[in-house]
Amino acid sequence: MHPEACIGSAKKKRKRKIWVRDWISRRQDLGASAQLLTEMRVEDAAGYGGHLGMLPHQFDFLLSQVESAIQKQDTHMRNAIPAKVKLEVTLRYLATGDSLHTLEALYRVGRSTISIFLPEVCEAIYSALKDYIRIPSREDWIRIEHGFRTKWNFPGCVGALDGKHINIFAPDDTSDYYNYKGANSIILLALVDDDYCFSYINVGTNGRASDGGVYQKSNLAQAMENNTLNLPDQSVIVADAAFPLKTYLMKPYQTTPTRREKIFNYRLSRARRIVENAFGILVTRFRVLINAIDMTPKKIDPITLAACALHNWLRKTSDMYITQRCVDFEDIQQGVVVPGAWRAQMRQVLEGLPPTRYNNHASRRAEAIRNTYAQLFETTEAVPWQGHMI
Repeated sequence: MHPEACIGSAKKKRKRKIWVRDWISRRQDLGASAQLLTEMRVEDAAGYGGHLGMLPHQFDFLLSQVESAIQKQDTHMRNAIPAKVKLEVTLRYLATGDSLHTLEALYRVGRSTISIFLPEVCEAIYSALKDYIRIPSREDWIRIEHGFRTKWNFPGCVGALDGKHINIFAPDDTSDYYNYKGANSIILLALVDDDYCFSYINVGTNGRASDGGVYQKSNLAQAMENNTLNLPDQSVIVADAAFPLKTYLMKPYQTTPTRREKIFNYRLSRARRIVENAFGILVTRFRVLINAIDMTPKKIDPITLAACALHNWLRKTSDMYITQRCVDFEDIQQGVVVPGAWRAQMRQVLEGLPPTRYNNHASRRAEAIRNTYAQLFETTEAVPWQGHMI
């Protein structure tokens, strides 16, 4: 037999060595999924919720929705990570922002493996919960307008708009994500309804695009301009100085406002506070968004989308997700805004957008609509306490 044939035969018989660290190989018996969470599920549901950001029955429902999308097949080389463990690791990461090293030690799953499946699980979560974060129907818009009219005293309003920077580590070979605050970021643009839920989100714009131009280039702006959202007549959204004044987008008066304009600014701020609180609750519940995320922008996008979808799902299905203490409220006797509990829990919130420099020449019609609101808020739509709040 030719010598090379012998060598080839030996190669065929040689088995590939599979190297797994011994302590990781004991995941099935000693990992957090097998021990800590199993015990908490039975003995301490609140502790379980603190660990994963949701209660056992909520986890079970979510697992049933994503399991088929995230469960891989076992191979002759190794057993696949169970879908349950993948979801637990991902939810822990979203809820705490724990490093991959910490997650590796806790769950006994290699951090390189975690970095691969994390964005995949986040994509599955967003896909499974997409019905909880969709553009409202005509009936939904009418309900939202009623909520803003009755709860926040801004008739005609169908949403509060804002954008926030999500800090990231500087990507290699590009400065596109370097923002006006001297950090690297991507931008989350969101429209929030009257009940702290996201009606629309846009994530992934690089942080350098840090003004109202982010909104102008969004598909939400195009839909509003072209009136394709099936909104009630004369609907508006409210925003801060980072956005341009439009016939459908109200922002505060600048420079030195008159008393009438101050009242308008207060009423707009009262309605717009809903989006600030939604962002604050999002970040306190999903703390991965607090500090710079050490992943590529491509992986950060599904992480952010999953957090927003989970926020909406939990808000709409759990009375305890947002309690009255969580959000800002007004002490109309003292004329002050009492901060929500989320502010005390955080040293910082997501950085907002600076005042717009993008095509900021408001039309006369947009100014007239804002002036009409200002007149109404001082007369027929006045609320008794507004004089104490300006």
